[in-house]
Amino acid sequence: MYGATGIDRHSILGHDAAVSLFVDGELVAAVEEERLNREKKTSDFPANSLRWCLNAADVRLDQVDAIAFPWSFSSDVVNAMIKDISGSELMTVEQKFDRLRRFGELYGGLVSKEALHADFKRRTGHDLPVEKLLPVPHHLAHLMCGYYLSGERDAAFLVSDGRAERLSSVMGEVREGEIRLFEKSAIGVNNSLALLFGEITRYLGFMPNNDEYKVMGLAAFAPVPAPSDNPLLREVVELHEDGRYALALANDPSGTRGYYPLLDRLFGGDERRREQTEFRATVAAAAQQMVEVITAHQLRALEAGTDLNRLIYEGGLALNCVNNAKLLEDSRFTDIHVSFGASDPGVAIGAAAYASGFKGRSRSAPATPYLGPSYTDEQMLAALRERADQVEWTELDEEAVAEQTAKLLGEKTVVGWFQGAAEYGPRALGNRSILANPGFADIKDIINTRVKHREPFRPFAPVILESEAERVFEMGKKASSPYMTFVFPVRPEFHDVIPGAMHVDGTSRVQTVTAESNPKLAELLSGFTASTGVPCLVNTSFNVAGEPIVCSPSDAIACFLHTEIDYLVLGRFLVVKR
Repeated sequence: MYGATGIDRHSILGHDAAVSLFVDGELVAAVEEERLNREKKTSDFPANSLRWCLNAADVRLDQVDAIAFPWSFSSDVVNAMIKDISGSELMTVEQKFDRLRRFGELYGGLVSKEALHADFKRRTGHDLPVEKLLPVPHHLAHLMCGYYLSGERDAAFLVSDGRAERLSSVMGEVREGEIRLFEKSAIGVNNSLALLFGEITRYLGFMPNNDEYKVMGLAAFAPVPAPSDNPLLREVVELHEDGRYALALANDPSGTRGYYPLLDRLFGGDERRREQTEFRATVAAAAQQMVEVITAHQLRALEAGTDLNRLIYEGGLALNCVNNAKLLEDSRFTDIHVSFGASDPGVAIGAAAYASGFKGRSRSAPATPYLGPSYTDEQMLAALRERADQVEWTELDEEAVAEQTAKLLGEKTVVGWFQGAAEYGPRALGNRSILANPGFADIKDIINTRVKHREPFRPFAPVILESEAERVFEMGKKASSPYMTFVFPVRPEFHDVIPGAMHVDGTSRVQTVTAESNPKLAELLSGFTASTGVPCLVNTSFNVAGEPIVCSPSDAIACFLHTEIDYLVLGRFLVVKR
């Protein structure tokens, strides 16, 4: 829609459609639409998610006080955008008219308050009172997600993503419930670091606004250049005061696609070389370093403007977990909070948190990512019986599930693990996971080729008891990493112990677990470590490349049957193929 199709279908404003529900100021349910309609990164209206959240909380739509939408194209914003287009000295008159026409179609058909109201009525049948529809600025929604999920305590913040209404990055602080934006440090969308990283993702043959994590992983396969030798830092990036920066071609009428010939020139690329792993890794390493240098530059300005010691980092770039750990260790901040909703799924939580009443209170209860659908034994059995000609199963006592699974994982096996409520966000955090023993170095190849059907260079993350993490990983300032948003070096004495969960550069994207955060997974980890001496498990999302993470028992069984997963632990049921 609106010109975004094929490889660009994730570039429109509405990607990562989702719904969250707050009742009396507390988050009670949330699910991404892709988990229910099975279309990865869907931009469709989240009708299924809305229906599920309301049913889960036993709330009727007419009882809802406000519906928040995580974009706000107010009159001031729209007028400024029109002025930006009409005042451009780089566009011809024809290009300006074309840009204004396309923006007018987008505004009138998708993001104006009238368009939002009409779409809501068309998709739900409910004539929402106008006063109940609350557009929330996109970056504010990102901030509120991180602020709510990190406990609503005073913090500095950095939000950096592809684009909001007019900006791509903002910083400031939240103090006693008041937000202060450092306006001098805001970055316009024309200089969006995330959009540039997305174009480099495209240049390397991946899908922009979807596969940036592949570029991050590929970067480890090439030497890190000296900043002075990095052509992106030398010829594309200019750093300015107050944490600002400018990018080459920022105002090019052709848009970011103009980087193709520039990247070819800078790296000596062409269509043939872009297919070569060594070349792609070289470009990826330069791009990763560019992100690290620019965000460190922003953080220095933020440090100078606040005396707060906590940092909330949200937006798509906050999923660059390699960068996150470096930012924390090289800054004076005592901790950086990156939520499980840091990328665009989180704005559904943030917008609703803002609409539910931004109070600036401090909460002691930790946030949980397990906010989605859960299923009863009867529902799991019904799904198994539908596939009775393809699978057989054993019903285990509740206390035997972890023990039996730990025993299976002692061998070179791959286990689909389906428990409790579905996680929210882009990471599988132990309820819809594929698990394996990282003591086998070739387990990565087995999962990549036989199960996930994805690129062989892709690493896997370890999940470990929080109490064990410091013994195995160099955690630095972090005591925990519950959402896989930080990367840490593996201690040398464990390189040969967990080779299957370690990247080529000797690091791992760690998830820590406690008995309070995920009792069943913690029990499994305790039993597995006790029986094998291996302190963690490989944890990757329960899906195959190109598909959303499984949500329902039927999804899990279908994925199990179409891959070489050895066993499926579906709640209390141990499932094998016939």
